[in-house]
Amino acid sequence: MTIRTAIIGASFARSGYLPALATVEDVEVVAIASARLESAQSAADAFGIPHAYDDWRAMLERHPVDLVGIATPTVYHAPMALAALEAGAHVICEKPMAMNSDEALAMWERAEALGRVHLIGHELRFNPNRRLIARLIAEGAIGVVRHANIVNISGAWGDPASRPAGDWWSLAEMGGGRLGANGSHQIDLLRFWLGDIGAISGQITTLVPDRVDKTTGERWTATADDQASFVAEMRSGALVSVFMSGAARHNVGNSVHIFGSEGTIQLADRDERLLLARPGEDFEDISESDPNASLPGIGKGIWNVSFVGLIHEATAAICEGRRPREGATFADGLKCQQAMDAVRRSSAERRWIALD
Repeated sequence: MTIRTAIIGASFARSGYLPALATVEDVEVVAIASARLESAQSAADAFGIPHAYDDWRAMLERHPVDLVGIATPTVYHAPMALAALEAGAHVICEKPMAMNSDEALAMWERAEALGRVHLIGHELRFNPNRRLIARLIAEGAIGVVRHANIVNISGAWGDPASRPAGDWWSLAEMGGGRLGANGSHQIDLLRFWLGDIGAISGQITTLVPDRVDKTTGERWTATADDQASFVAEMRSGALVSVFMSGAARHNVGNSVHIFGSEGTIQLADRDERLLLARPGEDFEDISESDPNASLPGIGKGIWNVSFVGLIHEATAAICEGRRPREGATFADGLKCQQAMDAVRRSSAERRWIALD
């Protein structure tokens, strides 16, 4: 079958969705929509898409499609996903899944009721090194996981002039913020590796609220968090600590350390080397490469390359009439959303929050 596909959002679509979809033989991208018609038309021209819109609802009304990819600001995810599901489409939705757990629950319940394939854009579940971490833990290669530490620090928002006025990632009312942008990935990977979270305690804050547009000189206020951190007790008994900041002036990158009773796992994005150490031994490089990195048209970096795996699993599930066997579904997105909501509540109430 040919999977007729429409995309909403033209930013990550150009680097992630559209190059990945181009590697699947039975996919036809029939339309793309963006808030700015020129953005949609530019993407359409670059990838040979016949129709471009600045009205996503009109696009869904005019084009019967099998799959809709949603790569827009978070505030639009729930209404777009629900409309796409009702229009008969399977859905891939970017992270964070929604503005809150109520929206995420509605999305998951409707997708299940209609029997649709549904995935969240947590593409790192398809990265070979992160998949190997899951296998090592499941096989007991480092014994019982005792604790894990993740640090992610960048200078993306550290300079008050680093973001243009109205940047949606800096606005809480649009669903922006570091917790959603990066924390959603961290939570999903922790669940992928260690299972569900039992309880969580966190803090979110805006360290650089006073901002200026470097082009126009306009002063504006950021309302979304640029720093977020949390500690969590996993249901497995493992303790985890995550610290994320976009308010530094220099990039440090992302590092992961997982400590077990019989070994240690280490991974850093500066070189993407996966290291394993067993008791009494030095760290050994056990990194795996991603064969999708050599596909024509795929951009560099783990985000673009890993997205190919997500697209292949989604389209295979649609063609074969089955549920996805891999990747984060709307059910996983809901669990992630519940954890993020708990971090926000914990920060406001200054206490631990138990997760059902």
